[in-house]
Amino acid sequence: MLASRSPRRLALVRDAGVDVTTCPAPCDESPRPGEHPLDYVRRVAQEKLAAARRLAPTAPPGADWLAADTIVWSPETGALFGKPRDRNEARRTLEHLTATPHAVSTGWVLDGPAGLEAHVETTQVAMRPLHAGELEQYLAGDEWHDKAGGYGIQGIAGAWVTRIEGSYTNVVGLPLAQVLVRLHARSAA
Repeated sequence: MLASRSPRRLALVRDAGVDVTTCPAPCDESPRPGEHPLDYVRRVAQEKLAAARRLAPTAPPGADWLAADTIVWSPETGALFGKPRDRNEARRTLEHLTATPHAVSTGWVLDGPAGLEAHVETTQVAMRPLHAGELEQYLAGDEWHDKAGGYGIQGIAGAWVTRIEGSYTNVVGLPLAQVLVRLHARSAA
């Protein structure tokens, strides 16, 4: 059971051959004052799981639940870059992200017969400076909508990335290799 609305997260899991059913649930994703980004993303993943379990308290026997949340943030300042509300916020966010390296962290939680476990995976991302008009052309499209940090590495913005350290799929929305290792270990137990 996947407690997520993300089409990218669902595609990653399905493309890996995992038979999955989605059960997204509403969850307050507001950061708490002074909350470190890694604590925040872990908490939100756990709250998404709890909300989904309340909506669908039973899953097929032996099934694991998976919930995740992905954030873009500055390791220097701790600032979070959420899903931009409008084009101006997307511009400011992307100007910052293309000027200085940033981190993408996914909190992910598994729950099921083998118990509850929570993880956070972080990938470091660096982008090149954009040429004149490049950002405006990007913002004229709709690719920046509904994406943390206003970009998806699997889209146009992937051409801006000069370096990543860590999991590529984590930047897409789920550290797939790490999740699959844990799912296989849990099914073997």
